[in-house]
Amino acid sequence: MATIDFAGVTKRFPDGTVAVNAIELTVADGEFMIFVGPSGCGKTTALRMVAGLEEITSGEIRIGGRVVNDLEPPDRDIAMVFQNYALYPHMSVGDNIGFPLRMQRVPKSDVRSRVSDVAELLGIGELLKRKPRELSGGQRQRVAMGRAIVRHPQVFLMDEPLSNLDAKLRVQMRAELVKLHRRLGVTTLYVTHDQTEAMTLGQRVAVLDHGVIQQVATPQELYRRPANTFVASFIGSPSMNFVRGRVAAGEIVLGQYRFALPDSVRGALRTAAAEVLVGLRPEEFADARLGAGGDRIVVPAEIEITEQLGPETYAYFRVPGLDVVELGDRPVELGGALSARLDPHTTAEAGQRLDLTVNLEGVHLFDLETGQSLFER
Repeated sequence: MATIDFAGVTKRFPDGTVAVNAIELTVADGEFMIFVGPSGCGKTTALRMVAGLEEITSGEIRIGGRVVNDLEPPDRDIAMVFQNYALYPHMSVGDNIGFPLRMQRVPKSDVRSRVSDVAELLGIGELLKRKPRELSGGQRQRVAMGRAIVRHPQVFLMDEPLSNLDAKLRVQMRAELVKLHRRLGVTTLYVTHDQTEAMTLGQRVAVLDHGVIQQVATPQELYRRPANTFVASFIGSPSMNFVRGRVAAGEIVLGQYRFALPDSVRGALRTAAAEVLVGLRPEEFADARLGAGGDRIVVPAEIEITEQLGPETYAYFRVPGLDVVELGDRPVELGGALSARLDPHTTAEAGQRLDLTVNLEGVHLFDLETGQSLFER
């Protein structure tokens, strides 16, 4: 096992595009680290530089304290799991798993033993004689994982390995990956654009945008204390709501509405900025008719769309007089609308006027110009 250190790592392509910009990060020995962000943010490029599949423009990458900038991929003691599995179609499952060992000229008896052990670990022992075309997507993914595990590498690199699986199988494989990491304890760098994968798999998560790490933290810290509006809007579904506001004399002003800020919020503020961007997650709203929130403030909402999801109801609504800022992934036709995650017992319907309570204990405040959080971190 080993640490992975990024020291000022930059990747600039010949056309001048900067895919990764001066990354500084240490992945601890045995840690499961996630790189997450939208398409084109640089996460896969960063992973490929660790693997040796992409040259580094500047900076250093160290694996286990050893600088690997100029080492060929086979010399880095890493194993990579790709999005498309990259299995050899003419080989059996057993031969696919054992291929890296044969390339290392490991004795045949040892290859058979290690392949068998890995296959049992992954629950594919009965599939060793089959060809990849005879397997389901989940089984192929396990074979690809087995080929990585059998080498006993210092580091696992995983590039969106679950993206080709259906939704139910992705949930199952996420749970299996967590159990596998606990058992093996190998340092793992995992790339995904799926925030659900990031939040459920990662011990820590690095959020990237335009080649820059925006924040590195535990999943819960990212959700509860986002460093800026990009992290706040990217993490969470539906995304955080943003409204222009003003803080004055311990109160927050939102259009025609004026509310006292809770003591917990005032105590967390690190600056006395007047004009702010106010962030509220969908779960901070509740149907006032269901009695949620006690003394929470109330705003009149005009419901546009509701989505019944069984354990919860999503409502998209407007509040007259609020200056809504679009930063998340809301559909174009809902521009200017806010979102709420409501109790499934709500009777909210499209076209209805409904009083919603707002929990200001969960409010986030950001600098209007820079987008940085105004809370102490």
